Amino acid sequence: MSKLFEPITLRSLTVRNRVWLAPMCQYSATDGVPHDWHLVHLGARATGGFGLVLTEAAAVVPEGRITPEDAGIWNDVQKVAWTRIVEFVHSQGAAIGVQLAHAGRKASTYRPWAESEGSVPETEGGWQTRAPSAVPFPGYAEPAELSPEEIAEVVRAFAEATTRAVEAGFDTVEVHAAHGYLLHQFLSPLSNHREDEYGGSFDNRVRLVLETVDAVRAALPDTAPLLVRISGTDWIQGGWDLEQSTRLGVLLKERGVDLVDVSSGGNAPASIPVEPGYQVPLAAGVRAAGLPTGAVGLITEPEQAEKIVANGEADVVLLARASLRESAWPLRAAHELGVAPDEAPWPDQYTRAHWR
Repeated sequence: MSKLFEPITLRSLTVRNRVWLAPMCQYSATDGVPHDWHLVHLGARATGGFGLVLTEAAAVVPEGRITPEDAGIWNDVQKVAWTRIVEFVHSQGAAIGVQLAHAGRKASTYRPWAESEGSVPETEGGWQTRAPSAVPFPGYAEPAELSPEEIAEVVRAFAEATTRAVEAGFDTVEVHAAHGYLLHQFLSPLSNHREDEYGGSFDNRVRLVLETVDAVRAALPDTAPLLVRISGTDWIQGGWDLEQSTRLGVLLKERGVDLVDVSSGGNAPASIPVEPGYQVPLAAGVRAAGLPTGAVGLITEPEQAEKIVANGEADVVLLARASLRESAWPLRAAHELGVAPDEAPWPDQYTRAHWR
């Protein structure tokens, strides 16, 4: 039997397989409200066989958006819009989670296909960004340093967004602490130059992540799993690294986190040794802390994904760009790995594709 297509249970949630959709920004929302594009995009991956479908980064406050076109979950209009997407994904037998995010110093930027690059000025709908320290991401506008009071407001915003996510019917939430966004900015010495209780030592730099996790966990039902995405390393000497990620993993487990989704980079330009499965060792390293992990990054072929899970390097794999090229990647994987139709996530309408 394929390990990739074995169910996995986290708390009271049983996910039908270990092929999950990674969060990917679509830069196509209006005032943070998802619409038909998001329904079709996420719905197609649910019919395509993914076990858990994770939304793109949903900002917990307006100023937490990466671009003005990002989705959000800071108000009830957005919550209602997400609800119909959740209902469709559930109708296809998949679970769905929302990624809660704040972009920090990497907020208020142009979306990738815009004619301009870098930070969007306030005259064009942008805003003053916030960060641990007034240190800009290269090529972006200088952020303002968050005050202790503003940090507390960020934690409250994550908790309130969690409550909306539960009301919308999401099965799980993922706290985004990776890719150089706000929580990652606090973790890394490259972006966190604070001299108060949120900067300096490891314990101080992880403080905001732990406070956020505590607040989100308290807002979730005990039956609902909590995921956290981290960058396993900055790929820069003196930055955040695997050793610190593993130490953080121990603390996250103690606070009721059920799975760590391990990516890398994003906090500063770096030389990254990109190759198939290049981030899998990071997931394996964090898994040594004693909690389940997800591996992501140039996982493109079914046999490759099967080996990652079967060898115990990670408990699930998350697909990003491969899923954009092929929305039904899990169905192809089930076919190529010889998974019987009744053990694979085939919609009734598609089962005849299994045989030829």
